[in-house]
Amino acid sequence: MKLKRLKKSTDNYFHQAWELYNDAFPLEERRTLDGQKRVLKRSNYHFEFLINHNQFIGFILWWDLEMFRYIDHFATSKSIRNKGFGKLILNTFINNDDKSILLEVELPASSIDQRRINFYERLGFKLNLHDYKVPSSVDNRKIDLLVMSYPEAISKETLNRFIVNNHPIIFNS
Repeated sequence: MKLKRLKKSTDNYFHQAWELYNDAFPLEERRTLDGQKRVLKRSNYHFEFLINHNQFIGFILWWDLEMFRYIDHFATSKSIRNKGFGKLILNTFINNDDKSILLEVELPASSIDQRRINFYERLGFKLNLHDYKVPSSVDNRKIDLLVMSYPEAISKETLNRFIVNNHPIIFNS
């Protein structure tokens, strides 16, 4: 199995991926379809998906930034969850490059949030407990999240540099 990159919203499997994206993430954490079409044009943005025996498995949306690979969104289809495909996608992603990886998780306020954190930790990600906020995509609120990093934890200073250098690119595209 291999991750394949979508480059346009008219590519095969975009519709299935977009449906999963809208189902898997809260409105305030998602791009609009027009916003997604804009970022697809950026050379450092990757919309990758996995197909297994002609079945859509899931996707990983990520940015190739100067210091990090930043996972913007990651999801697997409901029908195949808990069958090891999420682990397969992330291990493939991890092993494709030596650059450190960042991703965001919700605060561990529910058992589902904690399970998600535990999943990433089993793959070697470290939970960084630094204050971290991202802009809502629907209003002026800031959303409290946490950052996980691979292969090592990051300092508050490194996180602040990431925010200053990359949030304008990630959240205003």
